[in-house]
Amino acid sequence: MAEPVALSAPNPKAARLAARLKNPFLLRGFLLAKLPLALVAGLRVRELDTERCAVTIPYGWRSTNPFRSTYFAALAMAAEMSTGALAMLATELAEAPVALLIVNLEASFEKKAQALTTFTCEEGRKAFDAVAETVRTGEPATARMETVGRSPDGTVVARFAFTWSFKRRSRG
Repeated sequence: MAEPVALSAPNPKAARLAARLKNPFLLRGFLLAKLPLALVAGLRVRELDTERCAVTIPYGWRSTNPFRSTYFAALAMAAEMSTGALAMLATELAEAPVALLIVNLEASFEKKAQALTTFTCEEGRKAFDAVAETVRTGEPATARMETVGRSPDGTVVARFAFTWSFKRRSRG
């Protein structure tokens, strides 16, 4: 079950997004509509506030490869969501409409993932700063956000860095 979502300032759009991500039933609906593969893989948002997001990917028949570890694409999906939820939250709280898109991905794999893996990104401020910049200037801005995947005993299994691009949408 997901942990409570904490927001620094009340905002109806952000509150709705947070509610979808923290409520197990609404999360399933959101994933079915927007990210069906994440639903099938069993991703769960465990923590989300403006600074930090933690997402889990289970080790099981839906996410393993023939080498008895979590498939790298399943790890990448959880890693992306840990940064993407923060990026989505930043755009929801923006004063103007902002589009987001991944423009780069870096990854390293340190150990076999053979248990539940939790990806934690603690760089939400980068997304909020980039969104604020694009709203202020009207020019695209980027944020490179790192996330670390750990097994239940704290062993690092993978590190990912996603570069998100933010662009102010035209109002017409």
